[in-house]
Amino acid sequence: MTAISFLFFLFCFTLIGVASIRASKQTTDDYLLAGRSVSPLFTALSAVATNNSGFMFIGLIGYTYAVGLSSIWIMVGWIAGDYLAWRWIYPHLRRESEMRDVATVPSYLSHTGDRYGPAVMRIAAVILILFLGVYAAAQLNAGSKALHTLFGWQYETGAIIGAVIVLVYSWSGGIRASIWTDVAQSVVMVGAMLLLVISIVVEVGGVPAAIERLAEIDPSLLTLIPANLKFGFAAFLLSWIAAGIGVTGQPHVIIRAMAIRSVTAMSTARRVYFLWYSLFSALAIAVGLGARILLDHPETFDAELALPIISIKLLHPILIGLILAGLFVATMSTADSQVLACSAAFTQDLLPERYWKNYILAKMGTALVTLLTLSIALFGSQNVFGLVVLSWSILASTLGPLIMLHSLRRPVSGPVSILMMVVGMGAVFLWRAMPGYSDAVYETLPGMSAGFLAYLISQLNQKKR
Repeated sequence: MTAISFLFFLFCFTLIGVASIRASKQTTDDYLLAGRSVSPLFTALSAVATNNSGFMFIGLIGYTYAVGLSSIWIMVGWIAGDYLAWRWIYPHLRRESEMRDVATVPSYLSHTGDRYGPAVMRIAAVILILFLGVYAAAQLNAGSKALHTLFGWQYETGAIIGAVIVLVYSWSGGIRASIWTDVAQSVVMVGAMLLLVISIVVEVGGVPAAIERLAEIDPSLLTLIPANLKFGFAAFLLSWIAAGIGVTGQPHVIIRAMAIRSVTAMSTARRVYFLWYSLFSALAIAVGLGARILLDHPETFDAELALPIISIKLLHPILIGLILAGLFVATMSTADSQVLACSAAFTQDLLPERYWKNYILAKMGTALVTLLTLSIALFGSQNVFGLVVLSWSILASTLGPLIMLHSLRRPVSGPVSILMMVVGMGAVFLWRAMPGYSDAVYETLPGMSAGFLAYLISQLNQKKR
């Protein structure tokens, strides 16, 4: 019954994406940006789905299971930083990207005012493809973990199914297919999590009983402030705010801001986005805490499997199928956006200019990138949380500062742009290499700070000259 329910809902989600071909205009601009005509409601719900999915369903729930209530600060910081990006960066990005007539992030960054613009574009494209490809692979891993838990399927089977679904509706409608499925998934994601939280509360015997059970298991699970932070709580929280601001370096998310129908629609999209995002985050943390109560054997238990296992324990098979389909396709909602961003960077930024408007080539690029992403998922790490935070920090630190400066119309030359990307990436890897540093301060903060510092020094030197 669960398998039938899962396949039925999976088919429905896929059909929504394929149906978007009816609205397609068969042009490269429509394939990559939906003609810059997306409504604020669809922009908001789509951004929630593509910004979270595997990370929230698998990563955050698993992290909360392991550390308890203190995981809340990750989302408090992330949402606060994300708000700054929506409030101060996205409106400028929407306006500037249309003025420059660009459809990709590397193309946007190539406007350096000197002869180094093409080099900046290609370096940014390579970084984007490498690390966003790893990020997309993490989404395929997240979906395959859920299928392995519920049906006993091999991890490879889930990853292949996910890649096929991504290719089918990305090929059909491009970014519009991604946005349409995102909207449906966003509603199902929140509804499924709400249903699961209610089931957990009923099973445990109420919220007070849940608090008592957590205290009995491990009092530290109810501690708000994480223990043993090398640089203190303020630095820890600031680093996660920086992670939220780092959304400006995530091409699969900011492409939604570039595709919204107008700058004036941004404020409506922002309100809907943060209402839905905050609710979803709170529900994910609640599920993680509930899973720790009902599945308390952390020594032998993969915390990233908490959601599917607790669904099996509490829900009817039809509802398990719905939640699993929602989880699985939610991870695909992020993966397809990332695959489209990577394929756009490949066909629009790495290939010669004469190929940029080739609609068929853009779709072939999607197929090629999907195959690359699947290969990473099959042969790389299975740790969803680890892959996501590394990829996010690299993209945030290399592309984020440049996107913010360009959106605010600050002059950034080609050599300085390249320096900022190299320094930002180097700072992330250096920070991760030092024992205990990443646990105390998420590496996006030193990474983005290093990039901005390189820019500041270059500006001071220019003034001296």
